[in-house]
Amino acid sequence: MIAILFDGIVQGLQLSLMAVGITLIFGLGGVLNLAHGQLAVLGGIAAALFIEAGMYTPVACALGVLSAGVFGLVVDRTLLVPAYRAEGEERLLLGLLITLGLSFVLNGFLDYRYADVSLALNLATPSFAVAGITFRTASALAALIAILAFVLLFVFLKATLLGKVIRSIIQNEVGAGLCGINPGRIRTVIVILSAMMAALGGIAQGLFSSLGTEMGNELTSYALIVTVVGGVRSINGTLAAGVLLGIINAFASYYVGAYLTLIILLGTAVFTILLRPEGLFAHRT
Repeated sequence: MIAILFDGIVQGLQLSLMAVGITLIFGLGGVLNLAHGQLAVLGGIAAALFIEAGMYTPVACALGVLSAGVFGLVVDRTLLVPAYRAEGEERLLLGLLITLGLSFVLNGFLDYRYADVSLALNLATPSFAVAGITFRTASALAALIAILAFVLLFVFLKATLLGKVIRSIIQNEVGAGLCGINPGRIRTVIVILSAMMAALGGIAQGLFSSLGTEMGNELTSYALIVTVVGGVRSINGTLAAGVLLGIINAFASYYVGAYLTLIILLGTAVFTILLRPEGLFAHRT
């Protein structure tokens, strides 16, 4: 049971890495990115290609994360510009259509061009034991990466001037603009950061099991569920909800089978919407 709980926490941290990007982009730009999972796959596949080229694995993974960030910059400065010009529900709907189309394009391109490429990171020491309980080294490393990423994110948002600017825009974009802050430039920073966090989630997936080109929509679905449960504007809520749903996913997979876990997670999201539409942790920002 302890090993299952540990795997659930690791899965939850990975889901939180994926979902926090959606939380940041929606909170700052009012755009719900339906191609977020594809950005994770893009970063992971880029890392796999760098590894195949003979590059040192940590460097290849870092370049994969940077590749996703560069792609996020391109998307922000091109495809998302029409959505940013709109307001309210029009921005949300236009963003949904644009990112949905982008997800189709990325899925098709990756499946066509790199169908035989996947990211599976195998460590020299596959497992270790603590108090007689065996844990996977890759899972522990994935958890460490996620925890470090969130610590750095929280420090960035709470202890730096740019982070405080980002939080002010999330809380009140109009008020921030009246104070002389340019929301457009800050949105670009956030899209890049979100894409890199998604890529980190893809790398963590490669450690935990494997990451293939077909997994984009699945990762987006899980990230959206975490975002709904945690609150679409709450970073703390995203982290807490990811861990909670990861534990639920691990025990559900063990007791009832993997084919029912997504239904259980969707049921959790529906229950959250009915009970607390703003998310279970919406006020903990």
